[in-house]
Amino acid sequence: MAQGSGSASQAKFWVALLFCFLFFWENVDAATYTVGGSNGWTFNMATWPRGKRFRAGDTLLFEYDATIHNVVAVNRGGYRSCITPAGAKVYKSGKDEVKLGKGMNYFICNIAGHCESGMKIAINAV
Repeated sequence: MAQGSGSASQAKFWVALLFCFLFFWENVDAATYTVGGSNGWTFNMATWPRGKRFRAGDTLLFEYDATIHNVVAVNRGGYRSCITPAGAKVYKSGKDEVKLGKGMNYFICNIAGHCESGMKIAINAV
């Protein structure tokens, strides 16, 4: 009889573990954000991230006219100065998906004058 109750408690343990796994799995799904909302990736973007909670692994979708814009993942210095550092990743498809890393993530458009006109964002992913 002692063996039977051990099996029952093992079964309860595995069911509880499975429940916890499924609960947490559903809650850690990464989100996808369309940068700029319905306006897309454009000028005056500084306020777009406000009020959103970004997590490492979330995806940013940059939608824009690829004939006149691009997206460049830059470092803090590149963001502040609107200068593309050597080796920066440049996206230019017009529909780019970028996964956020933990910490600060910086993006600019490096077409002449665009970053200076506010076509840049800084995102903190926790």
